[in-house]
Amino acid sequence: MKKYLPIPFVFGLTVGLSFSSLPMVGTQEKPKEPRASQQAEVGDKELKAFAKAYVEFHKIRAAHEPALQSAPDTQAKSKVEQEAVAKFGKALEKQGLTLEGYGRMFLAVSADEKLREKALKLIEEERKNRS
Repeated sequence: MKKYLPIPFVFGLTVGLSFSSLPMVGTQEKPKEPRASQQAEVGDKELKAFAKAYVEFHKIRAAHEPALQSAPDTQAKSKVEQEAVAKFGKALEKQGLTLEGYGRMFLAVSADEKLREKALKLIEEERKNRS
């Protein structure tokens, strides 16, 4: 049995990466040093798969967001969410990832400055390749 996370959670998880690279106004906290275990956990192959899934997620979100916002009731919203999550699940499978694995990589990328920079570069390359 596959577990599916609600689409708002998945959206929040993924959108966080976009904003995590922006500095917070008024903060002067020094960036934390990346833990070696985080970098070791995400190799180049996995990071490329993550970047492809990330770009595909945003494509799916852009396609489903209007229907989600214009849904007349909770049942209709739920149907749109389920469809989007199913498509994202297929996109993850295509990249050899699971939702849980994607989430772990997302957290590792968010916590590690060098890994985040590398991921953002791969994401930009993937976006250019799809244009």
